[in-house]
Parts: sequence; C-alpha cells; structure tokens
Amino acid sequence: MHTYRLAKTGPEVSAIGLGCMGMSGMYGPSDREEGIATIHAALDAGVNLLDTGDFYGMGHNELLIGEALKGRNRENVVISVKTGALRDPQGTWLGYDCRPAALKNFVAYSLQRLGVDYIDIYRPARLDPNVPIEETVGAIADMIKAGYVRHVGLSEVGADTIRRAAAVHPIVDLQIEYSLISRGIEDAILPTCRELGISITAYGVLSRGLISGHWQKGQESGKGGDFRGYSPRFQEGNIDQNLALVEELRKIAEAKRVSVAQIAIAWVAAQGKDIIPLVGARRRDRLTEALGSRAVELSADDMGTIERAVPKDAAAGARYPDAQLQHMDSEK
Repeated sequence: MHTYRLAKTGPEVSAIGLGCMGMSGMYGPSDREEGIATIHAALDAGVNLLDTGDFYGMGHNELLIGEALKGRNRENVVISVKTGALRDPQGTWLGYDCRPAALKNFVAYSLQRLGVDYIDIYRPARLDPNVPIEETVGAIADMIKAGYVRHVGLSEVGADTIRRAAAVHPIVDLQIEYSLISRGIEDAILPTCRELGISITAYGVLSRGLISGHWQKGQESGKGGDFRGYSPRFQEGNIDQNLALVEELRKIAEAKRVSVAQIAIAWVAAQGKDIIPLVGARRRDRLTEALGSRAVELSADDMGTIERAVPKDAAAGARYPDAQLQHMDSEK
C-alpha cells in the first residue's frame, strides 16, 4: 500500500482510507462483529487511516474502533475524528456546536471511547454559523499544544473559510464529498486547497453506494435510519437518470474487466496524489473490492471515456436534502 503525506506537516496515510460511519447505522442495520473484522482486514492490508465522527451512532463508532484497535500498535494508525454535530436520543440532527469549550469537552469523551491518548486529526464536522472558524481552529491548536490532538483538519467548508482557518494554524486536510457525480470542489475549493498545500480526504467516492454498481432501484432504504431514504439522488424522478449513468460506467468497467466500484474509486485517486479516497466499506468483501481499485490503471483515453460517460453535473438531485445543505459552507 502506497502512502502519502497529508499537506507538508501532516501524517503519512495510506492511499485509501477507511470511513467507518456505516458500521454504526446511517445506512441501515450494521453488524458489530463484521465491522470489527473489516477494520482488522483493512489494517492488515496496510490501510492506516480510519475516519469517524463522535456523533456516529452517538459514540458507538468510536467505541467500535476502540475495540478493534485493542492489541494493535497505536502508532501505526491515523485516527481522524469529526466533531461538533448535535443529536438527540432519537438521532435527530440539532445543529452544530464548535465553541472552544464544547470542543475541549467533546475531545475528552472521544479519547475515552477510542481508548487512546491522542487523536491524529481533529476537525469540526461543519462550520458553526455562531462561532468564527478562527476560534474553532484556535481551540484545536490549544489541544495540540496540550498533546491531545496532533493535526487540524476541516470538513465541508468553502474557499474563504479554508483561507481563514489556515491563517490561524496549518491545516493538513479538507474532508469533503468528491466523486464522479459530486464534483463541486473542482471550481474553487480544490484550487484553494492546492494553493495552500492542503490535502483532500474524499468521502462519498461511491455516492453512498449509488455508483457502486450494486445498488438497484427499489432496494430497501429509509429503514433503520438509512440516510439514502432521504437523499435526493435516490428519490423517484432522479434515481433513473443516476442509474443510467452507472450503466454507462459499467460498460467501461466490463471492458477493463474490473468492477464499477473499482473504476469509480480509481477515478478519484487519479485526480492527484493530494486526494485520498475514503471508502465506506462495512464488510470485508466490499473492502476487498475497494482495495482492488489500486490495481486499476486509467490511461488518458480511459479518463476521457469516463468523462463522456459521466459528464460533470450529470447527476440528478442534490447530494444532501435541503435542510442539511443549509448547514454546509462548502455549498455557499
């Protein structure tokens, strides 16, 4: 597994990271034992970047990772944690709290649940409209000085916010959705990050399974807390157009004798060494498929063929429901 350094001052991370959110709900019921086995398989394959959020399963995800890391060398793992999102006992989203005092409280709980002494990359999940980004980043910088955090990351923020944050403390990466059908970062956000030397950790590379080649119309969603039941791209009126794009991609994959998912992940990885795909595999077989994307070589002709099959802005529907888009600085 190749490794790349995040920014100039960040940690060395594997060419693919493992997004652990789906192991704690969000996409329907999850299997705890299979989740832990998948984390173990990823680590054994050389994946060292594990991404989570303290609000995934209201702490369940951090506890799961903590259990999976027992007996493992802590120094061989890069743990990335998002924070600030507020939820009630029913899982309803209540907004964001990125005040310095709140972040210092949240990190204490994360350290306990994960069973570690420090978090490698700590980031606000979204921009808190009531707290200047300078205060949020400054609070994380204080935690770096105290030894509880190693690096500052950002998530789903726009170019202006990135510049303001970077003026306070070095930022190692921006975590943001990026895939064949979610390419909004290419206009201003990606150029800004490259100007400032900030890496991208790209989540949603398979658009929550939509462009994995495995999703079928009518497949159960919306039950057990499955986000896809509310995602515009999975709704009637949009899903047919989006699955038609997948079938065009399937033709390319079959010609190269690889899977649709492997083509989609390889496309993201091919956008630059400063972009690390995060794959949200919940099972070992899906992880194996995702890791196989590392062997997929895309020529200039391949990239052109993919671009014609799935043009920029070809997807139908927004990537989040309107209520959530309102909290996303990256969409403004």
